[in-house]
Amino acid sequence: MASVELSGVCKNFGAVEAVCDVSLSIKDREFVVFVGPSGCGKSTLLRMIAGLEEITSGELRIGGKRMNDVPAADRGIAMVFQSYALYPHMTVAENMGFGLKMSGVPKEEVRAKVAQAAAVLQIEELLDRKPRALSGGQRQRVAIGRAITRNPGVFLFDEPLSNLDAGLRAQMRIEIARLHAELDATMIYVTHDQVEAMTLADRIVVMNKGRVEQQGSPLDLYERPDNMFVASFLGQPRINFIQVRAESREGMAVLRLGAGDQVPLPPALSAAVEPGAALTLGIRPDAVGLSGEAADGSVAGSIELVEHLGSETLIHVRLPEMVGLTTVTMPGKGRVERGAACWLTFDPEQILLFDAGGTRLKPGAA
Repeated sequence: MASVELSGVCKNFGAVEAVCDVSLSIKDREFVVFVGPSGCGKSTLLRMIAGLEEITSGELRIGGKRMNDVPAADRGIAMVFQSYALYPHMTVAENMGFGLKMSGVPKEEVRAKVAQAAAVLQIEELLDRKPRALSGGQRQRVAIGRAITRNPGVFLFDEPLSNLDAGLRAQMRIEIARLHAELDATMIYVTHDQVEAMTLADRIVVMNKGRVEQQGSPLDLYERPDNMFVASFLGQPRINFIQVRAESREGMAVLRLGAGDQVPLPPALSAAVEPGAALTLGIRPDAVGLSGEAADGSVAGSIELVEHLGSETLIHVRLPEMVGLTTVTMPGKGRVERGAACWLTFDPEQILLFDAGGTRLKPGAA
């Protein structure tokens, strides 16, 4: 396998800057996921690594070798696309071995590599079928198998599960995670689906408007996002954002909501807050408690919508003078009534605070 190094990589389409000054170091055998909204530059960045897009400026190295001007076929990579791109007139075995055949690999070696890849993907019984006789998940396995037969240094995945239904996506996520462990391969994966990013990645790279917003392990980004964009993009259900104003009470900072409720802060985070500052409180739905009675530091509201999802229940609460709803998660068998009064409490250790520019305040960073 191989490492991948990007140094100040940019891509311009005329006057449009699609990727700007991206520097990343992807270790050998690491699984890195590029995630972000449509148009953020993640697929363009992947295509530059693959050699399908020319790099406007900056440098790309794969396995320590400069690759800017090396043709795609000579980079030692294999790419799996959103579309399966299978030849309809060929069998599964012929599709998987076609690239090797075109490279002049002997027939017996092609047959052996196809059989090996089919065993890894558990599709041996499909080798004689044509693509039209396969399900979407099976076709995607064939596309991945075609990549495996090439024994590449780096696997590149460009939203490979987007065409599958929810059940198949979940199944294929498990298959790809197993494949990474079994092949011990370097993998770079592009998706707009934060669930795929959180469940597959050793490291996530969050992109926005052609730039890297933050990179780190899934839990690092979930628990310690640098800004509101990263906080809002990762996590399901989405994080709650509530507009607050900082005040001082007995020498400690508290957060005042529009209705007058006050939310206490832990000492380390209190030290980072200036009294009078307008801030945004971020809190994950699973860090919000819901009760039918008021308590110290609780916030009054009313239940506006209840979603029963089986394993959990999502409760959407309207807070006085607040725009939008605050979401709370409860175990699946939780029972609450729409329209009922309630009181919310926020786990102080899981409160995130963001300044007017959307940057997270860090504990003790006064």
